[in-house]
Amino acid sequence: MENHGSLKSYVTGFILSIILTIIPLLLVTNHAFSKGALVAAIITMAVLQFVIQLVFFMHIRESEKPRYNVFALALGIVFVITIVIGSIWIMTFNSVVQ
Repeated sequence: MENHGSLKSYVTGFILSIILTIIPLLLVTNHAFSKGALVAAIITMAVLQFVIQLVFFMHIRESEKPRYNVFALALGIVFVITIVIGSIWIMTFNSVVQ
């Protein structure tokens, strides 16, 4: 049986996830920043949330076997970034044509 996280690491990850969810909510509801700064803060919290999920729940750093899961994750990230950037590019230039 492989070593999965301890209860302490799961609780720590859960609490950090909750905090990283509440911060953007409070920033939006309190109109704390301008629109651009608010988007940057939300994206930053989302990236931190992603890292927390990988470390505490998916145990990315704990494997001593070949890192196929890390390579698959990297490829997935490349796909997601390509799709998001491509979608933004298409929506931007599609709105200009009309």
